[in-house]
Amino acid sequence: MSMLRGGLIQMSLKGSTDQSPEEIRQAMIEAHLPYIEEAGKKGVQVLCFQEVFTQPYFCPSQDAKWYAAAEKIPDGPTTQLMCELAAKHKMVIVVPIYEEDITGVYYNTAAVIDADGTYLGKYRKTHIPQVAGFWEKFFFKPGASNWPVFETQYCKLGVYICYDRHFPEGWRALALNGAEYIVNPSATVAGVSEYIWKLEQPASAVANGCYIGAINRVGREQPWDIGEFYGQSYFVNPRGVIEKEASRDQDELIVHDMDMALVREARNNWQFFRDRRPSTYDRLTDGN
Repeated sequence: MSMLRGGLIQMSLKGSTDQSPEEIRQAMIEAHLPYIEEAGKKGVQVLCFQEVFTQPYFCPSQDAKWYAAAEKIPDGPTTQLMCELAAKHKMVIVVPIYEEDITGVYYNTAAVIDADGTYLGKYRKTHIPQVAGFWEKFFFKPGASNWPVFETQYCKLGVYICYDRHFPEGWRALALNGAEYIVNPSATVAGVSEYIWKLEQPASAVANGCYIGAINRVGREQPWDIGEFYGQSYFVNPRGVIEKEASRDQDELIVHDMDMALVREARNNWQFFRDRRPSTYDRLTDGN
């Protein structure tokens, strides 16, 4: 298949952080349902939501209240609902949620569901920040997913989550494992990150000869108000060209047709994979 129709949904928080995680989850699911329906009607083949899409970005706090937001994958309610919707719309869905492995062990995870509703597996965020406003180590254990690439009905799909995008090694590992399209669900605010939002992922698309779908949330979230989540979700092609971009401040579904023939063309043209010298890269893996 040469053309792949992708969809990205960006959204502001629904409800109040004073509510319980379950009440917020219900509100966020309800807000997403019309956009999922729209994606189905528009023939989207691969749909992705923003990072921890059922909740606020609660990491400015260090409040154990939010542990209650974690769900089992695949047996929890959100993943099960998305399996039903994927089958209904014949659409691959990437579902980024807060995952409970066992009580006290939690991950920032994305479940991947095939177009027939089959749960294919998950990716757990590998790189976990611990800086002012982003106290993620309080909430998330680092994942070690071994860079899975999911053989969906429509494409070979990889997932990289938010802060992961600053680390080129993971993009390369996903591409070497066969990923043609990689999604990066995020929660990132204006300031230092905004300038590089449109640099890093286009550069990674070029370096790895793949399409990338970058998703951010929108709005401001109280009481933390660490800044404006500036939206601008986008699709970028293997030449580093941003082909379609969402607004800065609106709840939105963007739909775009990706010419997957560009993946082979770009990789054959640049030959970055052929010219790698992994035997000289010991410094990258010596642990220091």
